Amino acid sequence: MSKEGSVDRRFGRTTVLGDPRGGRYPHGHTLLVEGRDAVAIIDPSLGVRARAAGLPRPDLVLNSHCHEDHIAGNSLFGSASWHLHAADLPGIGSLDAMMEIYGYAEPFAAGLRETITLQFHYRARPDAKPFVDGDRFDLGGVSIRVIHTPGHTRGHSCLLVEPDGVLYLGDIDLSSFGPYYGDAWSDLEDFERSLARVREIDARWYATFHHVGVVEGREAFVERLDRFAAVIRRREERLLEFLREPHHLDEIVRHRFVYRPQDPVPWADPVERRSMSGHLERLLREGTVVEASPGVFRTVRGAD
Repeated sequence: MSKEGSVDRRFGRTTVLGDPRGGRYPHGHTLLVEGRDAVAIIDPSLGVRARAAGLPRPDLVLNSHCHEDHIAGNSLFGSASWHLHAADLPGIGSLDAMMEIYGYAEPFAAGLRETITLQFHYRARPDAKPFVDGDRFDLGGVSIRVIHTPGHTRGHSCLLVEPDGVLYLGDIDLSSFGPYYGDAWSDLEDFERSLARVREIDARWYATFHHVGVVEGREAFVERLDRFAAVIRRREERLLEFLREPHHLDEIVRHRFVYRPQDPVPWADPVERRSMSGHLERLLREGTVVEASPGVFRTVRGAD
């Protein structure tokens, strides 16, 4: 990661607050948008907690979606109004509802609840306000427009700051890991449609929460986005190859298509199961994979 990711970068009235850890999870890059009439902060991260005293006090907190790392700084700004897409709004209203977004079973779920509360400073906000696709926040001389991009979560949204020309991508993070669609509220095909949608948006600057930080210019953005999206295709190609011999879903999970087999990721099994089930559903529908026996799948000869 270049040093660029660790420094603040200003584009008109928009500041991307750089993260000294390069936006590596659980940290990320936060946006601050200062209008004549109001100030908005977008996805206040863990890093914001260490520097909040030196920032303008926001009037609005906007979250691209309801995941723990994107709301970690929300509780610093209790006097501001909080806003999320209507589809993710339940998650900020109660911790029980937020846990439904992930969909993890016990005992892992209990540990996650504690982590979200203690490490990510979760605070329920039942009075948070919903936004939907096309909504616009006018801050005075600068505005923020909502672009609903579901798939990562049901309510995941990108936010376009105008006239600064900054498109905030949230967790369409352009990383080599690729798209994440492994939660209960994730959807593979929604994610693909969202990637196609943002590909058509012409902005001057493209900002991610994790890793990359800021990409300048549409050409560079499209190149990175296409590499990011191609990870989905590679996972599916590997799955088709694996299923040349019949395999049970449990074997698919153990084989690892999202994470590397050696990665010590405690949530890998449920993420693999949900992610690859999405691929299997599509391949079954297309007729390139068949269910040879209950829970056992194989590629149709010639389909790969």
